[in-house]
Order: sequence, then structure tokens, then C-alpha cells
Amino acid sequence: MPVGVVSDPIFREHDTGPYHCEVGERLAAIDQAISRWDGREALEFMPLRPAREQELATVHHASQLRRVAGTAGRSVSLDPDTVCSPRSCEVALLAAGSLIDLCDAALSGEVDNGFALVRPPGHHATSTRSMGFCLFNNVAAAAAHLMLNRGLERILVVDWDVHHGNGTEDIFYPESRVLYFSTHQSPMYPGTGQVSAVGQASAKGRTINVPMPPGLGDREHLQAFERLLLPVARQFRPQFILVSAGFDGHREDPLGGMMVSSAGFAAMAQRLTEISQEFCPGRVVASLEGGYNQAALGRSVVAVLEALAGRRREDELIAQAAQTDPSTWVDRAMEAAKHYWELP
Repeated sequence: MPVGVVSDPIFREHDTGPYHCEVGERLAAIDQAISRWDGREALEFMPLRPAREQELATVHHASQLRRVAGTAGRSVSLDPDTVCSPRSCEVALLAAGSLIDLCDAALSGEVDNGFALVRPPGHHATSTRSMGFCLFNNVAAAAAHLMLNRGLERILVVDWDVHHGNGTEDIFYPESRVLYFSTHQSPMYPGTGQVSAVGQASAKGRTINVPMPPGLGDREHLQAFERLLLPVARQFRPQFILVSAGFDGHREDPLGGMMVSSAGFAAMAQRLTEISQEFCPGRVVASLEGGYNQAALGRSVVAVLEALAGRRREDELIAQAAQTDPSTWVDRAMEAAKHYWELP
């Protein structure tokens, strides 16, 4: 079964200008890396389609949708970091809608896992605000679709971007059907993602944040997966796994201060495919978020695609992480989560 991929030159038409770091050349670097990959025959490139207003209205207020729609045909800044060009709204609609269709393809068994190589990214967009390079929250819209239109009751969202996905957390903070798990650098933009943020009402325990100081790498991130995410996920029993796949935690990235390698990202993806095999085979779908060293981004995306296709295993790296002395930062997150989950 092929791995589904959303990729098209139109996603480069969201023009952020000559001095922005979130640029269309990021996708060109990914395309070049995939073209050199000997496993590219395992990919099936999926058709595009724009998200419908009612699909986005499940996670965004009408005023937010109107504000983004009002940028069509114009060059305008929504905040100091988030700019729109004349085609940005069109491109953002295609990003969200194509991710939803990719999830449907994975759910139906048409593809085995998937990766939406789209922009603009999404995980900072809240229900009322575009921010942090993000117009619509692509992953949130996909999760809402799976719940409301496909009847799923347990969706795991994993966010390994170096920045906390404040928008995704905010949208699903009271939602017990979504388990949101984030590893991120702290302190860092947008300043959210504290360990104490665990969800509200019946969703308490459904938000798990692992904020980490700069300088940490593969072992610490994999410890968060091994010691915290895996035991919680096995109790949650996800029916679908969505990934906010940012690669700005890479050790070569100019924005972040983390030390994750391409192999580290592959190991995290491998762990998610293993959870998927237990509870929801073939239903791991990633959506591109950050990553601003273009060479490192291309290598990391291919490494994750290899893991999603079952062509790459990082067992030695995972074993090393398990043997490393426990991380204080993971311990703190476990202390908050143990009130809601059984942890070793």
C-alpha cells in the first residue's frame, strides 16, 4: 500500500516576501530531496481540493474566516509574522482541504499513512486569530472532520514542532475526543505549552505538554515518547494519529535551539506507526509545520517518509534513549499526567 502525499507547486504561491523564513523554497527543497530518494516509488501523490467553509467553521469563528477571505487578491499583514499575498487564501484553503482528503484516504485504506507537504502551516492558528505564519489550523480542521463527519471518538494529535502549537491546544482544550501531545522548546514563541495546561472539564488529561530547554536532542525527545506518550496512547487507544510535523527542532535549524537529527524525527515517526499498528493500522497522517534550514528540512521529511513507508527503523537510537538517565523535563510532564493516566 502506498504512502499518500500531498505536494504541488501551487503551495509556493503563498508569497511571504524576500525576508521571511517561511518561504516556498522550503517545498522546493523537499521536492528535490524526494526526487533523489530511491524509495519514492512508495508514494502516491493525491489530488488537491479546497476546504469548504463549513469544514473550517468547525474550528474557526466566522470572523476569522472572513478576515482571511478578505486578503484574497491583496498583499497584507495579519500580524508582524503572518503575511498574505494575493493567492494566500486560495493556497491555505487547498492546504486544509487536501489534508482532510488525505485523512479520508488513509481511513478508507486507499493509502497507508500520509504526509501533507503543504503551506502555510497551521498549528498556531486559533479559532479567532491567524498568527505565527499560520492562516488556518490544518490539523485541527482534519481532526474535527474525522470526529464530526467520520464518527471517530479518539484522535491522537502529536506536535513535535520546536514551537508549541497554541492554536491546536486552544481549539481542543475542552475536547475529550482529542489527545494533544506536544514536545517543544521553552521559553520560546508563543509562550504557551506549560506542563500545568492539561485540558478542562471532561478533557482534563487530554493535553500533555513537554516543554524543554534549548540544547536537547534525540534522546530527550524519544524519552518523552517512550516514557510518556506510548503508555498514555495505549490507554487512549487512538483511532487515528495526526502529526504536526515541524522540523525546526533540527540541530541545523536557524530559528530553534534544539539538537534533533533527521534520524530522531524518523524514530518518532516510527514509534507512531507502531502505535498505529496496535490500534489504527495505516492511519498516521502528518502535516508540515516549521523547518527553516532547507537542506535539513528535505532530509528530515524523507526520513519521516521512510518511516511511514516501513522502510526505515531507528531501533538503536530508540534503545539508546531508553537506556539514558531519565530527563528532568520528561519527569515534570509525567508528574502532571499521572493524575489522569497510569504511568510506569
